[in-house]
Amino acid sequence: MSIQAVVFDIGNVLIEWNPERFYDKEVGEERRRKLFKEVDLEGMNLEVDRGAPFARSVHDLAAKHPEWVTEIRMWHDRWIDMASPQIDHSVRIMGALQAKGIPVFSLTNFGIDTYDRAARDYPFMHQFDRDFISGHMKVIKPDPTIYEMLEDASGLRGESLIFTDDRSENIAAAQMRGWRTHRFKGPEGWAKRLVTEGLLTESEAA
Repeated sequence: MSIQAVVFDIGNVLIEWNPERFYDKEVGEERRRKLFKEVDLEGMNLEVDRGAPFARSVHDLAAKHPEWVTEIRMWHDRWIDMASPQIDHSVRIMGALQAKGIPVFSLTNFGIDTYDRAARDYPFMHQFDRDFISGHMKVIKPDPTIYEMLEDASGLRGESLIFTDDRSENIAAAQMRGWRTHRFKGPEGWAKRLVTEGLLTESEAA
């Protein structure tokens, strides 16, 4: 079966996502480690990815941890600094696929408000042929439901899809549905995989 669409994760595939790096720079590694141990920022962010309101979620968490108010509010006020920079080579690959008429979908754990905020800085986020954003779908990877929802909406499944993601559990869930997959460790490897699949030439994937 030939590939009919290419599916991209966004965080750490098209945009770097590294809250630890941001907080290390802002408050120092020792204080960041203490913050992340005492405050469940990641858990809060997963709820935002499931569709919870971004600002309210951050402010509610800050209210529960008055000793960390300034740091917690950074998650909202400085969010774009954590979701940066754009991975230019990956964005070029996306454009090269579309220039050849190959549909490109997103499949991403992303909040509604945070996606809209990021899209102001990263225009490619408005250019997918189909968007599958967890905040709107109310379910996050690697729940099998989100993959099934993409299949049902697109009419594609199994080896007609090739999916890249940086997280092994998300890749494993796609493999369980028969999708072709590529564990993203950098755009060069992803480019080579698309050349191997016959979707791009080496010059197109550069």
